[in-house]
Amino acid sequence: MTLTRRLSKRGNPLSKPPAGIYSNLPSHGDAEFSRYMRRAFLASMGFDQSDLDRPIVGIADTSSDYVTCHRQMPEILEAVKRGVLEEGGLPLAFPTSSLHEILLAPTTMLYRNMLAMETEEMIRSQPMDAVVLLGGCDKTVPAQLMAAASANLPAIGLVTGPMMTGRWRGQRLGACTDCRQMWAKHRAEEVSAEEIREVESNLCPTGGTCMVMGTASTMACLAETLGVSLPGSATPPAVTADRLRVAVATGRQAAKLTGSRIRPLAVMTRDAFLNALTVLIALSGSTNAIIHLTAIARRCGVQLTLDDLQATSDRTPLLVDCKPAGTGYMEDFHHAGGVPVLLKALEPLLDTSVRGVTGRTLGEQLADTPAPGAWQSIVRTLEDPLGSTGSLIGLKGSLAPNGAILKAAAASPELLSHTGPAVVFESPADVEARVDDPSLGITPEHVLILRNAGPVAAGMPEAGAIPIPKYLAELGVTDMVRVSDARMSGTSYGTVVLHAAPEAAAGGPLALVKAGDRIELDARERRIDLLVSSAELERRKAGLPKPGMAARGYARLHALHVMQADLGADLDFLGPA
Repeated sequence: MTLTRRLSKRGNPLSKPPAGIYSNLPSHGDAEFSRYMRRAFLASMGFDQSDLDRPIVGIADTSSDYVTCHRQMPEILEAVKRGVLEEGGLPLAFPTSSLHEILLAPTTMLYRNMLAMETEEMIRSQPMDAVVLLGGCDKTVPAQLMAAASANLPAIGLVTGPMMTGRWRGQRLGACTDCRQMWAKHRAEEVSAEEIREVESNLCPTGGTCMVMGTASTMACLAETLGVSLPGSATPPAVTADRLRVAVATGRQAAKLTGSRIRPLAVMTRDAFLNALTVLIALSGSTNAIIHLTAIARRCGVQLTLDDLQATSDRTPLLVDCKPAGTGYMEDFHHAGGVPVLLKALEPLLDTSVRGVTGRTLGEQLADTPAPGAWQSIVRTLEDPLGSTGSLIGLKGSLAPNGAILKAAAASPELLSHTGPAVVFESPADVEARVDDPSLGITPEHVLILRNAGPVAAGMPEAGAIPIPKYLAELGVTDMVRVSDARMSGTSYGTVVLHAAPEAAAGGPLALVKAGDRIELDARERRIDLLVSSAELERRKAGLPKPGMAARGYARLHALHVMQADLGADLDFLGPA
């Protein structure tokens, strides 16, 4: 009997398909040697053949001392592992880059695509039959979903969950909408230096992501809506037993997905993305989510456009009372039933045939989901909404031919139709240096313009919510029209036009604006216009300087290959797999 036949009778891995611990072998030129070496080194971890015969569930871990909102991740990871083991799988965690909004310069958006690339490569190159993606902070979830789409291995997402709210002098506080409101009051000298220090200690009282409907919370809700995370998984606070129970259930489901046809590209369909847009509008969620959904959809071979957003916005009212467009917090949303109850309220507007990682259709899920109860006021109904349609709108016009975004629900109603002279800032650093200078003569009628803060020029930082000049804030001015090719935090508020495309560094009209030019915002007509003749703009184009670029490393790669905001700001060579 040959060696191969003898090994086959004993369960030789050569006779099995390349799955489990024997998938993605290193290139030694001898596959059986590679398997032998793999078993030998795994034995050093205490694994025996019974362990190695199990399906492998990889767990992408984004915990880091730099990512404060992932503080609970180690215990969440252990809970996921428990669920995988209970369902007969072998969990193997692996680290990836970790992106934090507060402790990373110049902006996490610059590195979202890097994390997506890294996560995709780790999924492709390591042995695993399914993967759990542990994220939470703003850019981690979209990066992981982009990676999941490109790798198309059975995948399930799990977020770390939101923080609990804090208290200060009887006032309920939550990061980071209240961060910004309290800082604005401090700039207006309504809150003293001593008081703002007290506020600092109460804004973020627990581990978890921002507890308002910022980008982290929005992306958690959209991941659940897309079907790539479990029903009810978006809202349980990070420090609760509910979060741990969701983690265990996620581990169990991940083990069930091994060998399954339920893969990201089968889950994240065009209809699922349109459902996600509906939920985004009903939440009045983060403007950043529009860029992220566009990028994830592109990885899936689905084209999402500003027209899709606008059509959804025109028919979907605001239903969830959560800051910055409302008054509540994520823990309130959770106790009101979270995303499942919101989906039930939105059921007439949704495609209920979509199927998520549980294998059930949305219709089957909603058959078991109660409608919003009258005992709560956080999740409203289509018949009794919190706000009208159009909470997030797309704009086009001579200042943004390829589109821009406005969070109308967080804007000042009187500024939604406004024409004023431009004050131009050349970069976020220029804003910092000059915005408080009284010699600029800025009035509430002016339109503040920020350029060279788009994907190519600066990695697209959250600089779009330009601060109100201090001397105006002290007079009680709380909002002005602001326009940029930057982003703003999902926790921000105000009449802020964002993501103007093309950006100034790509030759967009923002590059042509001069101080004193008239800018017209007409939210009703969905327009943002530069009121300068086309002949004059052509003359100005001839004198545009060539934009600078990073000299080396990932920043240069990004600048050379990043696409514009209306295309998701992904790298051009990372299209559908």
